[in-house]
Amino acid sequence: MTRLRNYFFTGFIALAPLAITAWLTWSFVQWVDSWVKPYIPARYTPDFYLPFSIPGFGLLVALVLITLVGFMTANLIGSTIVGWGEHILGRMPLVRTLYAALKQIFETVLADRSTTFQTAGLIEYPRKGIWCIVFIATTAKGEIASIVSETGEEVLAVFLPPTPNPTSGFLLYLPRSEVRVLDMSMEEAAKLVISSGLVGPEQGSRMPVSDAARQVTARLQQGETDPSSDTLASAGAQQPDRLVAAEEVEQRAQRLPPL
Repeated sequence: MTRLRNYFFTGFIALAPLAITAWLTWSFVQWVDSWVKPYIPARYTPDFYLPFSIPGFGLLVALVLITLVGFMTANLIGSTIVGWGEHILGRMPLVRTLYAALKQIFETVLADRSTTFQTAGLIEYPRKGIWCIVFIATTAKGEIASIVSETGEEVLAVFLPPTPNPTSGFLLYLPRSEVRVLDMSMEEAAKLVISSGLVGPEQGSRMPVSDAARQVTARLQQGETDPSSDTLASAGAQQPDRLVAAEEVEQRAQRLPPL
């Protein structure tokens, strides 16, 4: 019975991710079809000529329309039409506020996608000694940056996701020195949060403490940094079970021969 139970759980672990992925994909395709296909005349759909329904036709039409709208917006005529529509929306008291907020969010996230939410980090929250994974959103500017950091230090806007649902959370503004930037990717950090720490980064991507200590030794000899710099943060972030304190890395570095 024990062997059969092990076989069952092995098969469940192998098939569950595939089944959930297929179900989510199928649900998304059906959801898009339910929104798009009712607006398409029946004679222009494959269902009118075939005895069975073809899923995904509405999704294909939606992708084509979105691409055409983007093409039209990029040229003079399309941008004029869009500007005229925005002018009309701007005269509506409630709609203009919602539209302006949504437009700014999408432009910020999509236009700056090369740097937005591409890095994970650690912060001490809700008190010293307790570390939480955060997603680094962007660099704060303007009034918020000047209030948070009176010395002019760079201020980061970070998103603190809860476990196991990372879609809700807290927006925090912290000085750069209080954020330990991790080497792990955003996908690895998200897996770590969703799985409550059960699924961590791959073993091969972690930096050994000895290597980090060697880097600390070299940089200290050159006078470029102190024990609380990014190298120590990297050394602490790479340990899956504990954070390496600055004193421990410094002690390890002192025991190593000069490079």
